[in-house]
Amino acid sequence: MTEGAIARWLKKEGEAVKAGDILAEIETDKAIVELTAEHEGVLGRIVVPDATQNVKVEALIALLLAPGEDAAALTQPSAAAPPKAAPAPAALPAASAAASVAAAPAAAIGTSGRILASPLARRIAAERGVDLARIRGSGPNGRIVRLDVEAAPAAGAATLPLAVAAGAYEEIPNSSMRRMIAKRLADAKQNIPHFYLSIDCAIDALLKLRQEINDCAEDTRLSVNDFVIKAAAVALKKLPGVNASWTEAAIRRYSHVDVSVAVATPTGLITPIVRDAERKGLAQISAEIKDLGLRGRAGKLAQDEYQGGGFTISNLGMYGIREFAAIINPPQSAILAVGAGEPRPVVKDGALAIATLMTCTLSADHRVVDGALGAEFLAAFKKLIEHPLTLLL
Repeated sequence: MTEGAIARWLKKEGEAVKAGDILAEIETDKAIVELTAEHEGVLGRIVVPDATQNVKVEALIALLLAPGEDAAALTQPSAAAPPKAAPAPAALPAASAAASVAAAPAAAIGTSGRILASPLARRIAAERGVDLARIRGSGPNGRIVRLDVEAAPAAGAATLPLAVAAGAYEEIPNSSMRRMIAKRLADAKQNIPHFYLSIDCAIDALLKLRQEINDCAEDTRLSVNDFVIKAAAVALKKLPGVNASWTEAAIRRYSHVDVSVAVATPTGLITPIVRDAERKGLAQISAEIKDLGLRGRAGKLAQDEYQGGGFTISNLGMYGIREFAAIINPPQSAILAVGAGEPRPVVKDGALAIATLMTCTLSADHRVVDGALGAEFLAAFKKLIEHPLTLLL
């Protein structure tokens, strides 16, 4: 992590602070984490306000007065203090409103190119159809606040003409997570030599065993994905060449099987990790996945719960997707895309029959995993899925 966003401050200027108090919520590329105070005192000044994006790690975000320290210390120069923001632009002349709009936006623009506005102001602007770019903010450093939006004309009222006609659309600001996902996936697709192998697994025996376990166990409800995670972990233990990463100096093979599992959240994809999955039973894997998924969607995962992992599973079967190819999650060398199990015609002993088949596609980094090794892995995985009792040993 090199930068993040200040989601919101939980303490106000002038409030007393004790060591261990939660000061603010920080939005990283994957989760919302809590910033706790390391010392006691008074929160003297908030330097970086709510909803500020692209805040560098170790940047000054607030000043804490030590017990007994005078508030005058807040005005003293500091080597760590950030550079002063540029002053808000002077008022635009009243003449030629259209020319003024074309020449420069009225709103203050942050260093990231994003209009400075409070979250509440953005929500009200979206509800009323108000263009924030046409509002001059009255807050600190020209920041747009609620009163500025409420005083602006709504869509359909007498507004300034646009320099270029455009269709109706909504702009949804990219979260830190969404920006990081975009960067990592673009890098992965451009720099990793992907190749793809697909295999069909018959899961009738697995579905039967799963139903029997769920009927007998009071506190356990296994999913097909739990079996997939366990089978992948066992197969990776047998073929450690797939449980590896590429570096310029060497191929790094991992001692344990840490399986990342793709989980969709409102702000993007996150991949919480089942550590040492080859050593865990189905019930433990199931419980961990439920807990990790729930906290992942709420943005409450700790960094060590989603960073790392040697292999990823992405399952879209619950959405009815028959098969797909996933993009490798660097620095891993492989990801398994799992489709829906569905009845399909097959040939058994020379006769046509119906079986429940699940198509799985392995995306592999050819620098680490060659075609033969990828095929061996899928064969081992298929055998475990089609003989699920072996996963209970």
